[in-house]
Amino acid sequence: MRYQVDQMKILVSSKKSLEENIRKYYHIENFSYQILAKSVDARKKSEVYFVYRLMIDTEEELQGKLITPYNEKKNNIAYPIWKNKRAPIIVGFGPAGMFAALYLARCGAKPVILERGSKMEERQKEVQQFLETKVLNPNSNVQFGEGGAGTFSDGKLTTNLKNPWIVFILEEMVKHGAKEDILYEAMPHVGTDYLAKIVVGIREEIQSLGGEFHFNTTFLDAQKKNDVWMVQAQSTEKQIFQTEHLLLGLGHSARDTIRHLYEQMEVRMEPKSFSMGVRIEHPAALINEAQYGRFAGCLPPAYYKLAHHIKERGVYTFCMCPGGFVLASQSDEQTIVTNGMSNQNRAGKNSNGAILVDVKPSDYFKGNVLDGMAYQEYYERLAFKIGKDYRAPANLVAEFLKNQVAPGLRSIDTTYPHGLVFTNLKYCLPTFVVNGIKEGLLAFDRRLQGFAHPDAVLVGIESRSSSPVRILRDETRQSSQSGIYPIGEGAGYAGGITSAALDGLLTAMKIGGFSYE
Repeated sequence: MRYQVDQMKILVSSKKSLEENIRKYYHIENFSYQILAKSVDARKKSEVYFVYRLMIDTEEELQGKLITPYNEKKNNIAYPIWKNKRAPIIVGFGPAGMFAALYLARCGAKPVILERGSKMEERQKEVQQFLETKVLNPNSNVQFGEGGAGTFSDGKLTTNLKNPWIVFILEEMVKHGAKEDILYEAMPHVGTDYLAKIVVGIREEIQSLGGEFHFNTTFLDAQKKNDVWMVQAQSTEKQIFQTEHLLLGLGHSARDTIRHLYEQMEVRMEPKSFSMGVRIEHPAALINEAQYGRFAGCLPPAYYKLAHHIKERGVYTFCMCPGGFVLASQSDEQTIVTNGMSNQNRAGKNSNGAILVDVKPSDYFKGNVLDGMAYQEYYERLAFKIGKDYRAPANLVAEFLKNQVAPGLRSIDTTYPHGLVFTNLKYCLPTFVVNGIKEGLLAFDRRLQGFAHPDAVLVGIESRSSSPVRILRDETRQSSQSGIYPIGEGAGYAGGITSAALDGLLTAMKIGGFSYE
């Protein structure tokens, strides 16, 4: 019989294997098991536990308050045969476009994917070239290219969404190269090194099903004639594609395309909130010890997620990268944009995370829906002017809190690749953001000892945590222009890899005729 066992706790310092602990706890000899969920309980630094939810299959009887019969829940996905004359066109091959294309390819739709950046193998070289030489390719970089912006990140797969199809997304990632622990870890992550392999694997499956890829191809325009969208794109020469289903998985940095959609194609949008702030770097060992105490050496690099409320505005940490790197993430020349990334093993000497402050439409809106994009770009260019060569504006926590400027790094180094220029961060961030970071630092330090370490490095600026606009769509997931389907983070409907993938998947299911609700 199969049983579900909840809240099985094992000290992280236990020398016994999980199988040995199951045998000891439940006095059974013959069994098999599957990990359904795994987390760390570090509320008491003197007793840190792994906490498991398990499926145990045994002929022996199990009894207890936290033991119930196991009922496996499976999503019965279907792939209706594509009956439309023309293939769907998907602009952008980030998480939303990727899972939309994968689903539609399995329906026999033979989707056409237009991606302004390079395929993964070339994109990685172009990103590395920028990190080494400061020569930026505006169309293929950390933001643009196969896999989208999430490819160069920690690859966190957590989301606040409660949707049964998230399991499908995680299973597909495992099928295409991710480690199986993402199916049960409480804070699953893939790592940028594994994400690259997953993206290539998904692309190859789509191609094997007849999908067609056009890399280094930028969407220019679409005009409707007799219910058919004539899609114009530019690679080495202009090309025209025809479709009744145009999916826009643009990403939040495709400002030129978003402007064109609003100003020339009259696609309705609305301004939305986003966030701005900085990256903070600590030694990974400091964060590990603060979270796990004496058990730090027994556990993987520690993660934090912190939030503080200031009247009507929130301050919070975002995209925390244990054992990771601060990355130069711009897609426009003469701008500074930072983000964090880490490999699957999170083995770097530093941990970093964004400290972000809410930016609301009331802070920037002057009458144009696109004012939020202009607001982001204004501060990104201010940040560049401080160093004039992709060095990032920076300060240390002690001086930042005193409105002073540190003369340089002290006990904590930086992982930012292009070097730092120490300055007062008020010169490249709104005043309310600077004040919010200051209050947040002190609040977070009360919860995580050492967070406001005087030598911790603040690296600016982080401005693209989410899109400042939302492309409006109806219950059929179409925009104000019928036949155009905005999806994912750039459209304003997601906030990370998993939620973007889910949004693209659900839109593809809707288009494909599969009733998933």
